[in-house]
Amino acid sequence: MTKTQRLPLARRLLNILDGPPPAVAGEGAAAAKIQLDGATDPNGGPRPRSGEFRRVDILRWIYLSRIGLAGGVFAGAVLAWAAASPLQTLTASLLLVTALILTPLSYWYTHVQEARPDTSFIYAQALFDTLLVTAIVDLTGGSDSVVAPFYILLISAYTLMLPLRGGFLVAGMACMAYIADVVWGQGTNVDTVVALQLTIFVAVALFVGLIATKLQETGAELSHVEHELRQLRLDTGDILGNIPTAVLTVDGEGRLAYLNPAAEELLGIDGDAWLDQPVMEELKRRSRDLPRLLERTQNFRVAVSSAEIEVRRSGGAVPVGVTTAVLDRQEGPPSVTAIMRDISDRKRMEELRKQAERLEAVAELSASLAHEIRNPLASISSSVQQLQLARDFAEDDKLLARLILKESDRLSRLLGDFIDFSRVPAVNFERLDLRDIVEHALEVVRQHPSCHEDVVIEADFATKPVQFQGDEDLMYRVVTNLVLNAVQVAERGRRTTIRIEVLNGDIRTTPRGVNVSEPRLLKVTDDGPGIESEDLKRIFDPFFSGRGGGSGLGLAIVHKAVTAHHGTVLVESSPGRGARFTVCLPAHPPASKEAAAGGIA
Repeated sequence: MTKTQRLPLARRLLNILDGPPPAVAGEGAAAAKIQLDGATDPNGGPRPRSGEFRRVDILRWIYLSRIGLAGGVFAGAVLAWAAASPLQTLTASLLLVTALILTPLSYWYTHVQEARPDTSFIYAQALFDTLLVTAIVDLTGGSDSVVAPFYILLISAYTLMLPLRGGFLVAGMACMAYIADVVWGQGTNVDTVVALQLTIFVAVALFVGLIATKLQETGAELSHVEHELRQLRLDTGDILGNIPTAVLTVDGEGRLAYLNPAAEELLGIDGDAWLDQPVMEELKRRSRDLPRLLERTQNFRVAVSSAEIEVRRSGGAVPVGVTTAVLDRQEGPPSVTAIMRDISDRKRMEELRKQAERLEAVAELSASLAHEIRNPLASISSSVQQLQLARDFAEDDKLLARLILKESDRLSRLLGDFIDFSRVPAVNFERLDLRDIVEHALEVVRQHPSCHEDVVIEADFATKPVQFQGDEDLMYRVVTNLVLNAVQVAERGRRTTIRIEVLNGDIRTTPRGVNVSEPRLLKVTDDGPGIESEDLKRIFDPFFSGRGGGSGLGLAIVHKAVTAHHGTVLVESSPGRGARFTVCLPAHPPASKEAAAGGIA
């Protein structure tokens, strides 16, 4: 769905949030003539300037009235006026012909060509209509004419389309034309009736002009508010369309009112297809708990501040955090909005924190046990060596003694691993180049007995030094353990490639959910047998090993050493597709222990 396609959804959500928009002119009888600028009118044409009466609508009525008035006078002169002179009939005919010529031309200009009628055009129309009404008044009796009140309609119509001074100018033209007809044309004096009529003309111009001015000011304010609301809706539509947080709104009848792109991706629902459709059953197929939260919020009108649900996806269930909000309505069930976010990364980081705590507890226990066991073991080994020196020591006893010494040495090495594990915290921070550490570690691993001819190790280093503050000995052990672990799982007779990447990271290459300042990345990837999914959760646990003969402390030491550098180590793997270990270290570790949160966001 494109951005332009999503805007109606955003507007619908805002309509639910804000309620029905304020009545725009054009929806009521008195306001039917007002439209605002910056948008289109209901017919699709451009709207006039803010607060201005729609001139084209008023002109349409003027055109109709003009034709009707001229046609009526002509019909009266020809058919009804028995005493009509040839001059009167000729005048009525000329008026009708002139109106039939000028009016269609004006209509074509303003309504067919949709040209904006400017002030000069309005004044020209006013002049013609003033002359037309005056001529008809003269034909129908002058001051005694029943058509004289048409001056009031003429003044009112043009005052609505012109500024206040324009209304007075039209009233002045009407007064002058009326006086000229009564005094000069009819040869009568300006009596009280005529004076009262002229006063009414001016009063109408003043009254209508003031009302029109006030309405225009109100329309201008309304236009500004509408423009701000329209801009707010557009901005909000952009925000809702681009934020990673999923937003879903269901109305009181259970129909989908809004679904932003993040929600479409999270729930796997097409917003265009389900808009205005009952969606609760479809949501139940995606998540058992989400419809229940929406219904509970709707029924009790109480928002859910924080809840955790699962959403079914093709790759399995995804944990999602949900907050709901009630979009209240005075009548009927309220609409409900659910704000959702995939919390898989957060859950993974929480597991890493718990794992770090478990490792710390095991480290303390390992240190205590190692010290308690190592001293008696040394005594046992020394005693057996003394017994071997005796001359009367039988051959079978010597064989048993050698077995005891061999197993004692193996146990001593295991205790040494325990002690190394318990002493992982970094103490000697200095400026290091990660590339040098990796090169040194690779030289050692290539000479290791486990690195057979079927193992290919490839290294890809950054072009510039990858410098950071760290403990050289600990980081050497990290790299060695990761690469050696990949070497040891490689099967003989099957070519296995191990790729090591060392690079300066940035926001694009840093693993999602990891918050490390100026990251330095080490990636160790192999195409070996991979790791079973049930083993991934335990791979950094002490004494857990998926390989026979391993102590299960190598990756535990890696995790503890990286955590000591305030970094994060992540693993991605699946059976038969190899594994990738990613170590993300800060260039400068935090100054205090409180700031060291393991590099986890």
